[in-house]
Amino acid sequence: MLRLTNIQLALDHTEEQLKQAILDKLLVSEDKLLDFTVFKRGYDARKKSKILLIYTLDVNTSITDELLEKFAKDSQVKATPNMKYNFVAQAPNELAQRPVVIGFGPCGLFIGLVLAQMGFKPIILERGKEVRQRTKDTFGFWRKKILNPESNVQFGEGGAGTFSDGKLYSQVKDPKHYSRKVLHEFVKAGAPEEILFVSKPHIGTFKLVTMIEQMRANITELGGEVRFEQRVDEFHFDEEQGEDGHKRINGLTLSSGERINTNYVALAIGHSARDTFEMLIKNKVSVKAKPFSIGFRIEHEQSVIDDARFGDNAGNPILGAADYKLVHHCKNGRSVYSFCMCPGGTVVAAASEEGRLVTNGMSQYSRHERNANSAIVVGIDPVDFANKDDASDVLSGIEFQRRLEETAFKLGGENYDAPVQLVGDFLAGRKSGDHGEVTPSYKPGVKYCDLSETLPDYAIEAIREALPAFDRKIKGFSMNDATLTAVETRTSSPIQITRDKESFQSLNVEGLYPAGEGAGYAGGILSAGIDGIKVAEAMALAMLVEK
Repeated sequence: MLRLTNIQLALDHTEEQLKQAILDKLLVSEDKLLDFTVFKRGYDARKKSKILLIYTLDVNTSITDELLEKFAKDSQVKATPNMKYNFVAQAPNELAQRPVVIGFGPCGLFIGLVLAQMGFKPIILERGKEVRQRTKDTFGFWRKKILNPESNVQFGEGGAGTFSDGKLYSQVKDPKHYSRKVLHEFVKAGAPEEILFVSKPHIGTFKLVTMIEQMRANITELGGEVRFEQRVDEFHFDEEQGEDGHKRINGLTLSSGERINTNYVALAIGHSARDTFEMLIKNKVSVKAKPFSIGFRIEHEQSVIDDARFGDNAGNPILGAADYKLVHHCKNGRSVYSFCMCPGGTVVAAASEEGRLVTNGMSQYSRHERNANSAIVVGIDPVDFANKDDASDVLSGIEFQRRLEETAFKLGGENYDAPVQLVGDFLAGRKSGDHGEVTPSYKPGVKYCDLSETLPDYAIEAIREALPAFDRKIKGFSMNDATLTAVETRTSSPIQITRDKESFQSLNVEGLYPAGEGAGYAGGILSAGIDGIKVAEAMALAMLVEK
């Protein structure tokens, strides 16, 4: 089979025109073409009056070998690679011990699933609730302002990605095609098949809920065990330690007091498990501070973004709701960029600790809500938030996040309403009094104020410079009535739980496998799932060697 890339056609092309484009590219007659499938479909909207669809196609012909030789020097015609996932191991009939996975977000989900598929019968521990009860708790927080610190946007089955846009694209290098494994498992669990070929696939919260339940059922059918409301409070190690502090994990204790003995633990805890980070430091697990970003959520009417990106083609069902990706390098040396853009979505309350306020963005599969939103954030480094009294404090980023979240909570009225400001007022440095054309979507509610109090001066200065620059790329981006909602702090984990590049084990704890976004090795559903597969493979191979 042949893989053809960069096949470009008009937005309103027919199936027959797509077929003819294949024949023209290969210079063959129709009788030589047996069939074809779409591997990837994206679009080029740089010219709004002439938007092009761009295809990657897998083509089956009766003269494939001949065509491969004919187009040997053409980078757009190659043999279709074998993208089938192959398991690296199969568990023995008798397991000496069962691996434990801590966390059941996208990364923990795929660690557990792949281990189960290989026969290793993992025990998966999730501190939050199963996804339907978690959804009730989260929606209850948005309606009634009652926060459950263990069941919210951050904690519970499915992880933080459940209450998001369900975006399934990533820029991670993937030579082994793990991303196809992730996407195929999602489709098996009920995701729309289009996620296999559209360039920017997404699912949305309501579809994710049923998919996660189906994947959990698959794990349990294969002998795995998923346990909810099981927070891990302590690790246990072998007594013998090397001079460098190297040790081996031999078990863990839950908040209930139960102890589980195991030498293989995957740590897929997400970016907001701050108490677990503290426990790791107490146990001298190798951890370091890492950069992350802070800022606001910006909202426009989706029609403004659609018109700016697609012009007269706005509303075309193939294009859907328009998104964007923006970056600006500021005079003060900071970079400001858009993050987690949610077309046709809402800004949501994402707090996981009482007395602190955090925002995030989400949208459903349809992306039919009135507003578009994204984070507009400023990159910061450990030097910006390091504890000046204790330069070795690797958790200083968490304390920095907490201070910003506490400030936002106070400005919002100390009841989980969010502080909001119109973009025009933010740029002019004056307090806002009410919304204009753009109605903020954040629930439970908003309070208009001056957002310059919510972030450090350097961040406010950078965002004020960036917004007009973004307007030059997307007309209307810095319009007066666009709204900013504070505060966005959970863009990524403030720490990295360091691990070996080959074994995926902690640098100083044998048998502990830091994984996913919370450990600093992923950013988003797809990359977290990919990292989960890699970690599952590493654990399986290690267990086979030791059996």
